[in-house]
Amino acid sequence: MTDPIADYLTRLRNAIKANHKVLEIPASNLKKEITKVLFDKGYILNYKFEDGKNVQGIIKIALKYNPETKESAISHLERVSTPGLRQYADVASMPRVLNGLGVAIVSTSRGVMTDKEARKQKVGGEVLCYVY
Repeated sequence: MTDPIADYLTRLRNAIKANHKVLEIPASNLKKEITKVLFDKGYILNYKFEDGKNVQGIIKIALKYNPETKESAISHLERVSTPGLRQYADVASMPRVLNGLGVAIVSTSRGVMTDKEARKQKVGGEVLCYVY
């Protein structure tokens, strides 16, 4: 697999379109950090890291839906930086998603964080994806 982050986002997108409650994804440290950011920002209901039969383990994600409209908390997932074309941003050019309503997940030297946290800590990095 050449792009595990794109695979992660596609599995998440497909589970949302199929209205699944729980999603299982093969784990990696970067995927775990992205999952933590999604949970902290309220895009997913809960998550659990399991060391299963696989050497790498599994991430179980409970997806979040509006109880009345059955609409997902995540309406759009977009991969920005790809293995073929990396997208980096410094503090001055850090992207704002939907004028601040969405989040850009950024991999920095201080860990994986949102664009707002990166601006606050005055650090740039690789823009992984947009979520809103």
